[in-house]
Amino acid sequence: MSAGIRRTTTDICADCSSPCPAWTSLNRGVLVCDDCCSVHRSLGRHVSEVRSLHHGYWPPTLLELLKTLVSKGANTIWEHALLDPASMKSGRRKPAPKEKLHPTKANFISAKYKLLAYMNRLPVREEDCHALEDLSKQLHASVRTSNLETCLRLLALGARANYLHPDRGNMALHVAASAGQALQCELLVLHGADPCALDSRGHTPVECARIAGYHEMADRLIECQYELTDRLAFYVCGRRPVHVQGEHHILPSLKGSVDVSEPAVAARQKLHALTNSCFEELAADVYDEVDRRETDGVWLATQHHSDYVSNQHPIPFLPVNPAFSATRNQGRQKLATFNARDFATLITDILTDT
Repeated sequence: MSAGIRRTTTDICADCSSPCPAWTSLNRGVLVCDDCCSVHRSLGRHVSEVRSLHHGYWPPTLLELLKTLVSKGANTIWEHALLDPASMKSGRRKPAPKEKLHPTKANFISAKYKLLAYMNRLPVREEDCHALEDLSKQLHASVRTSNLETCLRLLALGARANYLHPDRGNMALHVAASAGQALQCELLVLHGADPCALDSRGHTPVECARIAGYHEMADRLIECQYELTDRLAFYVCGRRPVHVQGEHHILPSLKGSVDVSEPAVAARQKLHALTNSCFEELAADVYDEVDRRETDGVWLATQHHSDYVSNQHPIPFLPVNPAFSATRNQGRQKLATFNARDFATLITDILTDT
């Protein structure tokens, strides 16, 4: 791996065993090759959060989390059923490096991560609140330890990262921060834990870490709090705030005059009129579109073979997220139609209103 972690000769793609994978599915804790990466991206960030190992911003603890999950064999969580010798007799197996991307690899990856077809799943329905609460309580107890594989498995089974323990009055992220478990904090945030959440004493995870004397972790959690605005600002102006110096926001200034055309003014008025919840959804959708565009840029820059580029295309718009309404999914996909100038203007307007 780049950016501080050396990739070893034994690193292989988690999905087809190709050597020298250059990408990661970060929330799954696995490395993937260029071929399989394209399928992961088509599933959407809600299924697989794809990042390049050689480009982009890698905080040290996030990189250490990935290194630990890969070395501890996180991939066995997603391929548990395939470890059974009987699975080979039944015809279930992972694809080989030279097999076709479509349909062989694509079908396997979709089944593995979207359907969780090979996981050792409990006989629990999503609507079984008591069972999911028990999983969440197990997660709450486990994050005080360094056992990342257990916590990732619990999250995969449905444990809620933002579960408020009724007796303890806090969430898993408060527990991990108080225990000095920096990698557990990274894992929880990756799976949706809110770094701004308050416990029953009115403390955020940042304050829990500071009270326990883990100041570097507290600084990292502050970065997590501002991840969305930091990413948007960097996309427009190429600079991130220096949080340890008390700088938490950057308002980019676009080259040239502000667009005061009638459509632009009307768009800003609509933005100002949004409710807080709708504004937060829009900001999150724009964050996802920034990720799509930046990853597309890396993807195109790193494909060296003309036949590969011709057969593989960047993701043209954000994949559908079934948890969102049809209207929201349509709006997310329309973001791809914004030209560079209009998209930067939208980001700047969002940062100004944040």
